[in-house]
Amino acid sequence: MAVTGTAVAVAVTLPGSAGADEAPRGTAAATGPTAAGGTGTPGEPAADGPAPGPAALAAAPPEGAKGVGTDPLTDDELKRAEALALTPPAASAQRNTGGGRGPQRLGTELADPRPGEETGGPRRAVVRLYDYGRDELVTKTVNLDTGKVEASGAQRGVQPSAHPEELKAALRLILDSPLGKGVKDDYKDATGKELTGPDQLWFNGDVYRTYREKDVPPQLAKCGEHRCVRLVTKVLNGAWIDTRGLIVDLSARTVTRVG
Repeated sequence: MAVTGTAVAVAVTLPGSAGADEAPRGTAAATGPTAAGGTGTPGEPAADGPAPGPAALAAAPPEGAKGVGTDPLTDDELKRAEALALTPPAASAQRNTGGGRGPQRLGTELADPRPGEETGGPRRAVVRLYDYGRDELVTKTVNLDTGKVEASGAQRGVQPSAHPEELKAALRLILDSPLGKGVKDDYKDATGKELTGPDQLWFNGDVYRTYREKDVPPQLAKCGEHRCVRLVTKVLNGAWIDTRGLIVDLSARTVTRVG
């Protein structure tokens, strides 16, 4: 499959794993139209948009529809939990994957009930965010009944699975880099059209973990401390384009070829 200096277009009859070295865990498959559309947190700037003006304190969002017991979080609870976790001014000092104001959302899930609250206790949510300004995983536990953040912590060197918005940002960096020429050439060979943006491709991927790799280039030595990802891509309803050898350091905004 190797062709010097270019990504490789292969038949769509590859195994369902797309030949990825690391199967995504806990990350939904991302396609061009859905990788970044509609997944952002309300009030959070687009990854590649300008930073908004100074943040202002806002009242807690309304409760909306609520789940019961260990039911999954409702859409209203998800929105409320994320809005509570992103209350300024602390969140406005953090940065998302594009450098915009506010942290990058990674995911929100129902918190386990505390001892003695297994039945009839308040519902809580754990919100996971990533601050690209400090390369920190930020975790906040919010009480959906009281509207308060009950616990907050930050960790470095912890890299949970990538969010579709991060994967789209990584693909955009590939296409904007000199190493993206092979991807564009393969796309044109497969479709006869020019590749101008991520929305023209199906893509998925996950965090690049150096401890799983045999040879790690010096440029990627900080992956693990930095947030780095590897992608698999294909033409929409068409051929696969091998981008597994292109690793994106989202923290440094660089693209490096491996292998």
